[in-house]
Amino acid sequence: MELNFYKYQGTGNDFVMVDNRQGIFPKNDTKLVNFLCDRKFGVGADGLILLEDDDATDFKMVYYNADGNESSMCGNGGRCLVAFANFLNVVKEVCTFIAVDGLHSASIKDGIVSLAMQDVAEIATFEGYTFLNTGSPHHVQLVENLAALDVKSNGAKLRYGKYGSTGSNINFVSKEGDAAFAVRTYERGVEDETLSCGTGVTAVALAMHANGQTKENKVALTTPGGTLNVSFEKNGVGYKNIHLVGPATQVFSGLIKI
Repeated sequence: MELNFYKYQGTGNDFVMVDNRQGIFPKNDTKLVNFLCDRKFGVGADGLILLEDDDATDFKMVYYNADGNESSMCGNGGRCLVAFANFLNVVKEVCTFIAVDGLHSASIKDGIVSLAMQDVAEIATFEGYTFLNTGSPHHVQLVENLAALDVKSNGAKLRYGKYGSTGSNINFVSKEGDAAFAVRTYERGVEDETLSCGTGVTAVALAMHANGQTKENKVALTTPGGTLNVSFEKNGVGYKNIHLVGPATQVFSGLIKI
């Protein structure tokens, strides 16, 4: 079988995209997804995303981690999928789509995608770290000398030691200004540091506001792959009208035998 695919990246978080409106992609084929995401033997990516038809919205997002398992929401993946849908003429400048965590709306203009994230009802603050779910679970922790930190080693210890087999994504943060933070993320499923994580920077922005590290409701998050912006409104103990904004770019397309 030959498979047409597209490669997209959003601030260095990269994805194999497949137009699956005709149902050509084998469902829950863990080995196939893992192969396609392998950077030595396959295309290479942090995850694989299927664009599928949906009766109630413009399209459906089905997301797989690089390990081949279907996973929770991916913010940068969602933004890249909006760009892919625009490329395919499935949508124009605004759209709605359904993902594993529910309904999302988005807009795209000049390669910049603004994605509406789910409301966050609560944020749990502990000594030394914060935990919240922004479509995926996230541990947020301020550290010193972020640039020198061994993210893979330290992230793996927390991912497995603190959160067990289900795991959590681990975000290490340094404050760069009143409304600016640097972020490095260890992602479960990838089991390594990624250049950027959309749900991760969203979690960091909300956690920093909840903990008094910023009073602004629009925050710039610099990752190794680039800068994303997150805006939000306080809603009791939680947050609403959360938007993740940044670039989404097609890198190449191809045909691969599987």
